[in-house]
Order: sequence, then C-alpha cells, then structure tokens
Amino acid sequence: MFKRIYLLFTLIFGDNMDYDYEKLGLKVGLEIHQQLNTKRKLFCNCPTKIRDDEPHGEIERVLRPSQSEMGHVDKAALLESKKEKKFIYQYYNDTTCLVELDDEPPHDVAPEAVDTALEVSTLMNMKMADEVQIMRKMVIDGSNTSGFQRTMFVSQEGFIETEYGNIGVTSLCLEEDACKKIEDGKDYTKYCVDRLGIPLLEITTEPDITSPKMGKEAARRIGTILRATGKVKRGLGTIRQDVNISIKNGARIEVKGVQNLDLIEKIIENEVTRQISLNEIKEELLKRNAEVVDEIKDITELLKDTESKVLKNALKNKGVIRAILLKGFSGMIGREVQPGRRLGTEFSDRGKVLGGVGGLFHTDELPKYGITEEEVIKLKEYMNCGENDAVILVADKKNKVERALNAVIERAKESMIGIPEETRKALDDGNTSYLRPLPGAARMYPETDVPTITITEEKLEFVRNNLPEMPEEKLVRFVKEYELNEDLAKQMVMSYHVDLFETLSKKYSKIKPTLIATTLEATIKEIKREGLDTDLLTEEHLEELFNGLSEDKMSKEAVPDVIKGFIENPTKKLDEILEIKGMSSMSVEEVESIIEDIINQNISQVNEKGMGAMGLLMGRCMAQLRGKADGKLINTTLQKKLKEKVQ
Repeated sequence: MFKRIYLLFTLIFGDNMDYDYEKLGLKVGLEIHQQLNTKRKLFCNCPTKIRDDEPHGEIERVLRPSQSEMGHVDKAALLESKKEKKFIYQYYNDTTCLVELDDEPPHDVAPEAVDTALEVSTLMNMKMADEVQIMRKMVIDGSNTSGFQRTMFVSQEGFIETEYGNIGVTSLCLEEDACKKIEDGKDYTKYCVDRLGIPLLEITTEPDITSPKMGKEAARRIGTILRATGKVKRGLGTIRQDVNISIKNGARIEVKGVQNLDLIEKIIENEVTRQISLNEIKEELLKRNAEVVDEIKDITELLKDTESKVLKNALKNKGVIRAILLKGFSGMIGREVQPGRRLGTEFSDRGKVLGGVGGLFHTDELPKYGITEEEVIKLKEYMNCGENDAVILVADKKNKVERALNAVIERAKESMIGIPEETRKALDDGNTSYLRPLPGAARMYPETDVPTITITEEKLEFVRNNLPEMPEEKLVRFVKEYELNEDLAKQMVMSYHVDLFETLSKKYSKIKPTLIATTLEATIKEIKREGLDTDLLTEEHLEELFNGLSEDKMSKEAVPDVIKGFIENPTKKLDEILEIKGMSSMSVEEVESIIEDIINQNISQVNEKGMGAMGLLMGRCMAQLRGKADGKLINTTLQKKLKEKVQ
C-alpha cells in the first residue's frame, strides 16, 4: 500500500516530492478584506474605533435564516441555525449606536468610503458600476446583529500586475465589517459591536493563481495597492485573506481568515496535500467496497462502568454514548491528510461544528484515553465490527450526540464519493479545519432601507486625476530625495510608517532621513524583540523624540533608551524621560571636561601607547557619555585632546 502511494507521489511530483502544480491543475483565487481608515462607519456616524475596555452593556439575540427573493434558503445559513446558539452583543454608549444593535435603520453610505473604493478600483484597472445597489448578504453565525451583512458591488473585470504575470480581478465590493468575537461557548457566542460597521473592501481575484508563491505575490501586490492610497487601517486584524483552492479531481475549498501573508503559501501547499490524500483514501475505500451504516446505536449500557474520564463525565452529566459502524474503514480513519491531521480529524470537525460535541473516539486509535482493550473487544462484538471495519463513538447530551453522529455519517459517505466543497478555517500551522458548507447565491437580496448611489463621470474623472503615488515610484524618489540606500528604501516604502517617515523627514531637515528610517524600521523592531510592548509607542512619542534630536536635547545614541522610556512611561514627556534615564544632553564644554578627566585618569596608558590608546579611551568615554552626547562629537573631541597630550 505505502509503495503504491510513494510511486504515485513520485510520478506526480518527482523524486524530491515537490508538487508539479501544473500537472495537478492547481487553481487559486483570493478574496482580500481590508478595513478602511474612515472617520465614520459605513452606515452611521460612529467612529471606527476598536475598544478593549469594559463595555457599557450587553444584549442577547437568536437569529434565524430567511428566504432569498427567489424563495431559496442558503444552506450555510440553514446549518448555522441548527446549532441553536444564542448570541450576546457587547456595546459602548459613546462609540456605538442603535444602528449597530439593529434597532435603528442604517444612515446613508459614508462618501469617504465610496471614494476610496473607486480609487482602489481605478488602480486595479476595473470597470465601474454606473449605479451601486446596496445588498443584504445573509449571515446568521451571529457576527452581525441583523442576521445579514450589507454589501455593495462597485466594480469588476480588472487586473493586477505581478512578477508571474497579470492576475484578473473579478470584483470589488464595499461592505460593513462584522462584529469582533469575544468568546465562543457551547451554547452561545459573545461578540463586541465596536468593529461592526467599519467600512471594508472585498477584492476577489480570478482563479488565475497556479502556485503557492504566485498566491503570496498576488496578495502582497493587492496589499501594496491598498496601502498606497493611505486610506486603509493597518495592524493585525485590519486585513484578512480568504483563499479558494482546487486541483483536478478535487473540489473548490474556501479557506477563511488567513491574516498572515507568509502563511498563504503553506495553506495552499497543505490543502493540495489534503486533497491528494483524500482522493487516495477514496480509491482505497472503493476498492474495499466500504459502506457507511446509517444506524446509530446506543452503547451507554455497554460502557457504563468504563474508567475513561471523557465517557464518565458525559454519563455523570446525564449524557449518552452512541456509536456508528463504518464497514471497510479500518486503518483509513487514522490516515494522515495534512501534517498532524487525519481523516478522523475531518470527521471530528464535523461533529464539533454541527453537533457541538467536544470530539469523538474511533477504533483506529483505541485502546486509548482510558478505554481498555477488553472494552474495545466488547464494542466491536456489539457493533458486528469485522476485521476491516471501524466504529466511531461519541459521548454527550443526547441531542448533541445525534447531531454529531449524523454529521459524521454524512462526511464518511462523502469520503467515498470525493472531496466535499466547503468553507474551512485557516489554522496557525498552515492547516485548515471545517467551518461550514460553501454559501450560495440564495443568501443575497436587495437592501430597501438605503438608496442607491450613482457613479458619475465627473466623480471618476476626479479620482483618475488624484491617484496616489505607487510604491515603485516612491522607491525611486526615496533613494534620490532622502538618500536612503535601496534596501532601506524598500523597507520604508512597504512600511506601515511610510507616511510618518515623510512627515518627520520634511519637518526635521536637520536630522538625516536615514536615521529616521532606521529608527522606524529597525530600532523599534529590535526593542519589540526584547519583549517590550511597542504598541504603546504613539506617533506623538516619535514626533517628540525627533523634535528633541532636532533641538539638541539628546544625542542620536539615546534614541533606543528614550523609546524604551516612552513605552515604560507612556504619559511622560521627553524632558521627563531624559531625566528618568539620566540622558539630558550635555554642552560641548561639559563633554570636553569629562573627556579631559578620562584622559588624565588613564595617563599611564596614554604615555605608553600614545594615539594607540584611542580605542581604550573611546570605550570609556562612551560608557560615561552614551546618550548624553553625540558619538561623532565624542570621537572628534577625544582625538583632539589626545593629540594635545601626546604632543
């Protein structure tokens, strides 16, 4: 069996097991979701501010699906309703309003957000809609208080340029962001509505991406275009990538919530591995004439005396233990489909999501978890389990067990048919887990509370005449205008601090732009690696820092310690930080006096080595004067004083 799989892998991928994505027929499309940095939310006048302090109140809701205008109910929405969860929403009296709580109709669309959507569309060579119609997209996982998300189609049929060639851009939509998830319990989910309503661009590409590296490059290029506008939010959670992946004889899988650009390659690679492995399992199951038995059997009495903690806890909480028989599945449930994840994990995901159970046991992994070999033998006998068969058991409340095992039965049947199309959640290790079925068109219907928006030629002409400078143009200018070396210029162009860099460089012409860029791109990152919370560092702190340098209140050597001082004392001013750190700038006379004293204290070394004592003395001068005087001043003063002594 293993030899056959290895030969198949070698045939497709070559001896080094690298994937030949062209032969596999890999197709990948991206959906990029980017928050906009507008002054107000999309449908109300509340600020786009994320809070982490104690909320002022909570409300509870239960959501249910409704039919689209064509009379259909979306299967993803229907699935969510079967979980029977209630939703708790936290709110703030001063930064959220009744629009977020769905107790007041939405206001008109924020003009600033529409303008940004048109600008990004133009930068991606897209065709604009003449009139923008606001739509409702049914979402009843609780992430929106109304049970739907408002979205609007702005443009289509564009493209972006990458080093791998052009990639088509299918559409750009402007929509409201969802609530922020706070806590996920078995029977409830808690959200905060501070994020709800923040304007969000959804950019969808064509499935033109044919390799993991190309996928990462496409996401990077779109991110570059978005940042070039200067109108998007930055930081963790402000941009999210969904990745749609398929191969020949596979299925389209939508992977949600990839926040790390560097993870895109691994997500694609691992999904390819998963689909290849699932196809292998399917072929083996068909060869065995495998069968899924629909009957769910109660085995509570059979295992009532078990010492397994999981099973005992379920019975203690008035739960049941039930099982299903999978004929021909022995050894297959334990087969790996992604690094560290098996077919049994796929079954377990379904049971957790659809049944709300904690997990399941299967005979490929037993005896284990406190279940003895004798209990496994009794279980197999009771279930009429043959040598090539497997049993799956779940313990929990009766209704949850029934839902979970029915979900497992469905997923087991799918494993003999092919790879099910579904939406999966991105995991931090580059793997994915089941989230829900792929949504369909039945979840869309028109919004009747907000008027349509007419896109005039005058508006488009204004946008075309005021496009931002693109990164490649900015790179050339940074090298020429600010005299940055090319590597530092590249870092600065892609930095979240690019606008701040230009502001500081123009305002403080006395300071070399290289020092400003190095501080923003290297010094702050080094301090973060030391374990300090650099998120506490504000633009106001940096403004004060460089103002102090410009006015000679401190030396450039003091920059790292002053930044640490601001992080440790966020409310203090620069003068207070310098005093706390003992770094108030010295006059030239004071520096000369201290250096004179250091030379006199080491006069024997000076008499013996002459100018050769420069290195030793420089180290001792810096130990005493670092952060209090400029290094160049220390060096030139020491050389001058030392020459006088030697002569």
